[in-house]
Amino acid sequence: MRFIGSLDQGTSSTRFIVFDEAGSIVGQHQQEHRQILPKAGWVEHDAAEIWERTKGVIQGALKAASIKGGDLAGIGITNQRETTVVWDKVSGEPLSNAIVWQDTRTQDFLNNLSADTKSKITHKTGLAIAPYFSGSKMNWFIKNVPAVADAIKAGTALIGTVDSWLVWNLTGGTHVTDVTNASRTLLMDLESLDWDDDLLKIFEVPRSILPKICSSSEIYGKTLAEGPIGAVVPIAGILGDQQAAMVGQACFERGESKTTYGTGNFALLNTGEEIVRSKNGLLTTVCFKFGNEKARYALEGSVAVTGSAVQWLRDQLGIIKSAPEIEELAASVPDNGGVYFVPAFSGLFAPYWRNDARGVVVGLTRAATKAHLARSALEAICYQTRDVLDAMSADSGVKLPEMRVDGGITANELCMQMQADIMQIDVVRPKIIETTALGAAYAAGLATGFYKDTAQLRANWKEAKRWRANTASELPKTGLANWKRAIERTLDWAK
Repeated sequence: MRFIGSLDQGTSSTRFIVFDEAGSIVGQHQQEHRQILPKAGWVEHDAAEIWERTKGVIQGALKAASIKGGDLAGIGITNQRETTVVWDKVSGEPLSNAIVWQDTRTQDFLNNLSADTKSKITHKTGLAIAPYFSGSKMNWFIKNVPAVADAIKAGTALIGTVDSWLVWNLTGGTHVTDVTNASRTLLMDLESLDWDDDLLKIFEVPRSILPKICSSSEIYGKTLAEGPIGAVVPIAGILGDQQAAMVGQACFERGESKTTYGTGNFALLNTGEEIVRSKNGLLTTVCFKFGNEKARYALEGSVAVTGSAVQWLRDQLGIIKSAPEIEELAASVPDNGGVYFVPAFSGLFAPYWRNDARGVVVGLTRAATKAHLARSALEAICYQTRDVLDAMSADSGVKLPEMRVDGGITANELCMQMQADIMQIDVVRPKIIETTALGAAYAAGLATGFYKDTAQLRANWKEAKRWRANTASELPKTGLANWKRAIERTLDWAK
């Protein structure tokens, strides 16, 4: 068997990619799904629609690769992490729309927790007290969806992040998750790597409806022969999307980091076997755990809105017709014309953690054009990333020698040059930028023997492009100072 499969279920789309042993793509297929926005601050997905898209992309990728499902040595799964699905194990149907990681409906519940409770949660989980994470979403389902409460009483309710939903469907009933996804729920203790009774009590989530927590690389079950794979194939890797990108970027050692540019931006720094608790607004999370090896941990900085700000310019404002057009439009002006855009659509994530913040565009004059707004949107991606990486260096004492980057926006040459200028370090993109999917494939390959060890995976990593910082740029000087002023204008808006 010369191939490994990766199912990459993201915020806006689902992909299946077939990789060969060198980590090269031999076939792939991708489909978008709907973003359901019932009211301000609410973001939902239809989990049944995601499962339908999953079946379609698996079959499409196998066809594109001209192989059969039985040619796969294994399958890895990576997913949007905190998005939460609840379903009935008898009917197999979702009991409600999934609540997406961007959703802010549970803010009031979290506000009402005592200071001591919040401190306990943060210490045990390494996470901030924010609607971003799954625990308060699970509480909301139980309290607000009668069908969920009824299914819990009947003993038929199951809940989990999207990886659990997909594994359950692909295997015909295996209910598992991995430590990286579990570490994003506010329900798992970072030290024990198990659901914590105190946390379950705070969020009023019964242990019985939760999946079993496993490592990131082991055989959890096998696909149904009559399923979309069309063969019995081991599912052998699960990683939350940002941790998968760490594995795909071969960041296996302490001090190694990557930044992924997607719907949001996510920077992770491997801290090895040590749990480093942030003093600068970052998250502490599980980086990966391969089989029986000890877990590796990471510091993470999360930015809620980066790529989705470009989608907003396209879909809501209509100033571009496709996302790639933003580069040409932004490059048509020499600078931002004094315009700064802070896309705090659902508050500010790391390092600020301000749910009261909302998006602003400041510095507008009559001379401002859509090109200036486009340029300011790209700059916002880079400034938000700088904020996170500065906090990361402060927490870890490690000064990043360079930035390893991946994700869709890294194809935007202008944005990456801005990032190098704002950071004043080199920005490096690997040959394979689909590192999230690749990381899940690597995890599955290690568990099935398709890959021998992490040294083989590290040897696969190849540099494709390097952007060097312009030391004369004003972006890290005047630009950064103005960005900080713009951030202040976003605060204390949502009451």
